[in-house]
Amino acid sequence: MPSTHIPRPRVACEISAERVVAGRAGEGAQTLEAASARAIPDGALVPGLQQANVAAREALVAALRDALSAVAGRSRDICLVIPDATTRIMLLDFDTLPAKPEEADAVVRFRLKKSLPFEVEHSAVSFDRQGTADPVRLVAAVTPRNVLEEYESLVREAGYNPGAVVPSMIAALGVVDGSRPTMVIKVERGTTTFAIVDNNQLLLHRALENGGSLVSGESLVDDVNTSLVYFEDRYSVGVDRVLVTGVESTQALQEALSANPNIRVEELVSSGRAGAAIGNVPRSMLAAVVGALVS
Repeated sequence: MPSTHIPRPRVACEISAERVVAGRAGEGAQTLEAASARAIPDGALVPGLQQANVAAREALVAALRDALSAVAGRSRDICLVIPDATTRIMLLDFDTLPAKPEEADAVVRFRLKKSLPFEVEHSAVSFDRQGTADPVRLVAAVTPRNVLEEYESLVREAGYNPGAVVPSMIAALGVVDGSRPTMVIKVERGTTTFAIVDNNQLLLHRALENGGSLVSGESLVDDVNTSLVYFEDRYSVGVDRVLVTGVESTQALQEALSANPNIRVEELVSSGRAGAAIGNVPRSMLAAVVGALVS
C-alpha cells in the first residue's frame, strides 16, 4: 500500500523512468553509508496512473537485483519508492473522522471517489492525520492497485520484499526540516512535483507533467511563483527557502527567482545526509532514498 508515513528500514530502493537507486542507512540512521544506481533502458518503465507501467520486465528486474545486491547485504525487506506519476496525493479536510480505521477508510474513499480519474474501489489508499486540531486534516496517497502490484512484483522477482511503498516526493520530504515554511521541488523524467511544508505539515502538493525533457531553473519560475502566491494567500505566510533536486542548475533557479530576493535556493540532499555513500551516485539521485532511510 502506498504510504504517507515514511518508514525507517535499513535499505530503500527507488524505481524511476531512468534508473534504479538503492541505499543502506548507517547505524543509528543518521547518514547513508552505501548507495548504488543502475540505469534502465529508455522506455522500459513508463510511470502513470491509467496504463501498464512496465514495458521491459527482465531489464527492470535485473537492474533492481544489481542495485540492491550492492547495498542490501543479508537484508531482504526494503522500503520501495515509486514514481510520483503513479500516485495521486490529496490534502483533505473533514469536520470529523470516525475513530475506527475501517470506518475512517470508508469515509476517505467516499471523498476521494469524486476527485480521481480512476476507480478508488480498485486502489490502495493510505492516509495520515496532520496535527491534532479540528477540522481534521489528512494527507492521502492513492495508487491504482494494478499499478502498485506491477512495482511490488518486480521487487519480489528480484528476490526482495517491498515491506513499505512510498511515493517519491513523500519519501524525499523525510530529509526536510518541516518546522519552517519550505518549498521542495523534485524533478524526474515525466513529472515535476512541488510541495510546501510548515509546522511539520504538508500544506501544498502539485505534480505536473514535464514531457520528459530536462528541466531548467528558468522553466520552473512560473510554476514556483504560482505555488508561492497560492500558499501565501491561503496561509498568510511567506516561503524563504526552496530545496530542489533533479534540476539542471540550482544557481540558475536562484537567479531566475531574483525578483524574490528573500528566497534562498539549496540542494535538497546535503553531503552530510548522504555521508560517504555518494561515490558515483550523484546526490540529485539520492533524495528519496535518503528521505526514506535517514532520520
